[in-house]
Amino acid sequence: MRAHEILNNPFLNKGTAFTMEERKELGLVGLLPPYIQTIEEQAEQTYQQYLKKTSDIEKRHFLMEIFNTNRTLFYYLFNQHIVEFNPIVYDPVIAETIENYSHLFVDPQYAAYLDINHPENIKATLENAAGDRNIRLIVVTDAEGILGIGDWGTQGVDISVGKLMVYTAAAGIDPATVLPIVIDAGTNRKELLADPMYLGNRHERVYGESYYDFIDNFVETAEEMFPKLYLHWEDFGRSTASNILNKYKNVIPTFNDDIQGTGIVVLGGIFGALDITGEKLTDQIYLCYGGGSAGAGIAARVHAEMVSEGLSAEEAYKHFFMMDKQGLLFDDMEDLTPAQKPFAKKREDFANAAELTDLANVVKTVKPTILVGTSTNAGAFTQEVVEAMCDNTERPVIFPISNPTKKLEANAEQVITWSDGKAFVATGVPSNNVNYKGTDFQIGQANNALIYPGLGLGMLASEAALLTDEMIGAAAHSLGGLVNPDEAGAPVLPPFEQVAEMSIKVAEAVAKKAQEQGLAKAEEKDMEKAVRNIKWYPKY
Repeated sequence: MRAHEILNNPFLNKGTAFTMEERKELGLVGLLPPYIQTIEEQAEQTYQQYLKKTSDIEKRHFLMEIFNTNRTLFYYLFNQHIVEFNPIVYDPVIAETIENYSHLFVDPQYAAYLDINHPENIKATLENAAGDRNIRLIVVTDAEGILGIGDWGTQGVDISVGKLMVYTAAAGIDPATVLPIVIDAGTNRKELLADPMYLGNRHERVYGESYYDFIDNFVETAEEMFPKLYLHWEDFGRSTASNILNKYKNVIPTFNDDIQGTGIVVLGGIFGALDITGEKLTDQIYLCYGGGSAGAGIAARVHAEMVSEGLSAEEAYKHFFMMDKQGLLFDDMEDLTPAQKPFAKKREDFANAAELTDLANVVKTVKPTILVGTSTNAGAFTQEVVEAMCDNTERPVIFPISNPTKKLEANAEQVITWSDGKAFVATGVPSNNVNYKGTDFQIGQANNALIYPGLGLGMLASEAALLTDEMIGAAAHSLGGLVNPDEAGAPVLPPFEQVAEMSIKVAEAVAKKAQEQGLAKAEEKDMEKAVRNIKWYPKY
């Protein structure tokens, strides 16, 4: 039994790489083919099998088989092919697996499923999922706002699994120290509630006091069980995400990637554009198209940076405009979220207020120099909108960063062509280079994976008591230096193939800022050394 337990434990299994001495010691003699492979041979064999898969979804299913049986081999292979594999194991292919999760369910992948109807089971669930592992990082979702595809109930657990894969592949966070969690609070998706195969709670979402009580219970239990925990919130709904983050961010080491992570990477892209033009951030006019958690979070991050560069909070808000489903947001609207309210304008200040439900009219009226799309409204950045942006400034920043691909406000080629090559472009999904009038434009991806893995590594290495705005700002600034601003068509963000290098740079910046602020609790006082010491490498 012991031998089969080892072979079935993805944290211990080495498959054909077990040496003869190990096979004798662990009772594996005769249970594996006699040839002893190196990890390099295993990886090559596995990759050749991967290449035979004919669709992206088949490729993801195959990689998940490796993940479920041998974590070390999976991450060794992932590190070798990180640019190729990232969109397969995470966005955009993961959206399809989430939509079909219940129908394809085979293995829970060492995840924890928390049931809002049974708060008394929270501790037992975490104990059962963690086993004897020392959990340092949790990614938790309630799956109300998955990517650009919405509410997927318990099936959203895959987003937590995928996020943690990127943490390890990009930043070397030990996979034995992480735990993916879904909080099943129900779902409002009718097709799931009517699906006899659906594996989650078959009732509408629970909101209000009982929901927040459950969150409190979860946080208190997790913090007590795992005293060096860094807690990452992922894809919560717009009515709860900001409330949860604001409640805990000054109490525990915690982070919301949709609110904070996207803001950091977009700010880094803006810095990249301004490095090329030589302009100041405080001279820009920012239009947020899509006022959900991500859009409002990005705007808040850029606003905070304007304040740090010398503007008062009130002065900085004058540089911001926000559009959502209602159009340009005004302060007399009754359905504004707390995150939207600071950016809402006075209706009486606009003679054409009735016309400001249309994006092109808003761009022509408020004259933004930066346009960031998080709306999931495909095709919203029309030629008219892009040309109007070019009328406002010589080099507009236009970032259509909704995902998955089918939700993009515009693709990179459209923005480059319609702006006659003037716009700085970053997209929310991988984009091919765009050749326009003899220049090869490299398109940066506003990919949170440039930030959150390194951020997490820095938090774990420093054992920081909190994640502060100053640490987040240090992370954004650290994105610079890997792009050559003098190169024609240079991207405004580092290419994803540099994510491992970028993660170390981000981690060091975050850890040093934590130490500077007196928040680092690690025994090691050299933060660069602390980062190096904690980094995990996939090897037997």
